[in-house]
Amino acid sequence: MDETPGGITHPTDRAGTWLGPAADARQPKADTAVAADRFDTMAWRDTYTQTTGLQRLAKDLNERYDHTEDLLADVFLAAYKVSPQVRERAEMDPSRLVNHLVVTALTGSPEFAELRRETSGDPYAAAMAVLAQSDALRLMLELAKEAADRAQRAKNARGEAEDAAAAVTRALQRAGGEADEDGTVPDVTADALTRAVETAEAADAAARQAAQEAGQALAAAAPGVRAAARSASGKAAERSRDEAELMRAWGVGPGELERMPFDRRARLAERLRSGRLGRFADLIGRFRQMADGERARKVEQGPGELIGITLGDDLSRVIPSELANLGVPAMRSVFAARYAESRLMLYDSRGEQTTGKGAVIACVDCSYSMLEAGPGGITREAWAKACALALLDQAHRARRDFVGILFSSSDSVKVCRFPGSQPAGIAGVLDFAEHFFGGGTEFRTPLAAAVRLLDEEFNSDGRRRGDIVMITDGECDVSEQWMRSWNDAKHTLGFRSFGVAIGAPQAAGPGTVLDALCDNLRSIEDLTDVHAAGDLFRVI
Repeated sequence: MDETPGGITHPTDRAGTWLGPAADARQPKADTAVAADRFDTMAWRDTYTQTTGLQRLAKDLNERYDHTEDLLADVFLAAYKVSPQVRERAEMDPSRLVNHLVVTALTGSPEFAELRRETSGDPYAAAMAVLAQSDALRLMLELAKEAADRAQRAKNARGEAEDAAAAVTRALQRAGGEADEDGTVPDVTADALTRAVETAEAADAAARQAAQEAGQALAAAAPGVRAAARSASGKAAERSRDEAELMRAWGVGPGELERMPFDRRARLAERLRSGRLGRFADLIGRFRQMADGERARKVEQGPGELIGITLGDDLSRVIPSELANLGVPAMRSVFAARYAESRLMLYDSRGEQTTGKGAVIACVDCSYSMLEAGPGGITREAWAKACALALLDQAHRARRDFVGILFSSSDSVKVCRFPGSQPAGIAGVLDFAEHFFGGGTEFRTPLAAAVRLLDEEFNSDGRRRGDIVMITDGECDVSEQWMRSWNDAKHTLGFRSFGVAIGAPQAAGPGTVLDALCDNLRSIEDLTDVHAAGDLFRVI
């Protein structure tokens, strides 16, 4: 039994007499290089149907190359299957030998093993890996184009050899039917049989030669294909990791991704990595990581060091002289009135205080000056919104409502609500992150909106102790009357106010409006330092 470089075997006897095509040459050959069961095939067909990018790629490749949809199925299954098995080359249809070469080169690279850590079992990720390698697939098919042409010729030649062998079989049957009792065959029939055998021998020799030439062309193309495969797998693995990190940074969970249609998921990934949102992702991820660490340090009931006396309604910190009033019947009503008005005398302390229970409201300045970039090219807007989204996580972990209020001028306010009882959908998060007004800076309208929200919450659920965080780079004048109403609202609703002057230290100085508005105020000048706001996540 002789074997050619193309993987096609031909039987000959010891004398070199042609005996017909090999039995394995008559067996059906595989069209795909990766062995797949019907469930794998269904996964590919469903994914291909849902992914217009794959359909466009297949159409584009089919204009110049053959059998490319089978190749895309192979690349997909190699990335998708938990343990992909690549067939032996001898099992392949000769016309698919280039596909086999490409798939073997891909799966044999260390970079492809890294890629599969992100794509195994995930049809969307496997489809995106195919698309990420589209340019390399074109290059590999172009490098192997001559080999593909010769492989197709080898298949055609093998078909002609099989047809010639079938003609020999028919001639033998005819000769057997026409032979007389002593086995003599008519000369015409014998001549036809001889010509059929000679034709079959020539066709077999041509098929053998075509297979050898195809094998040589494949061997010549192999080094370039392997190099392109390694580069493609490395880039696809990097892109898959980046997309997974991108989704995690924006808080898109695996469950939400699984429910999302393929094309919508692809559009979301493109939206997140481009434009304004593309500049937010890294910062958001770092904010969330920092917030997780600060959350672990949070002390919710730590009294800290006593530094004086304050007013409030925390019975755990009431001073002894106030408690003594409970022992005097005539003073009990006075104690009750002071308690209702949050005017009991309490020990004041330095350190972490009890966290809020009402809504967390982040007022984010969206005036033109917030577009100014600081160190590392990070804009004030990016820092502010990344901080706000980390506060959204903080609120949801504590089952508190979160409200993002975007503002600039007095008539430019957008309110984005995220109930603590529901997951924060990516659509709402992106609506909050992408919206930007421009214009000037005016505090009173967004702060008034925040107070109204806390008032509604108090009236409907009786919840107090909300938190308002003002993130701005501007200054705004307020009247004395407005400041009195602000302080009255704080007293009634029991909320705390935090301020972040971002890139504007003068706005956080003593005697400024922010200083008067906020219980806790800090100035951020280095926009690469997310830890500068760490204390917010320990006390909110």
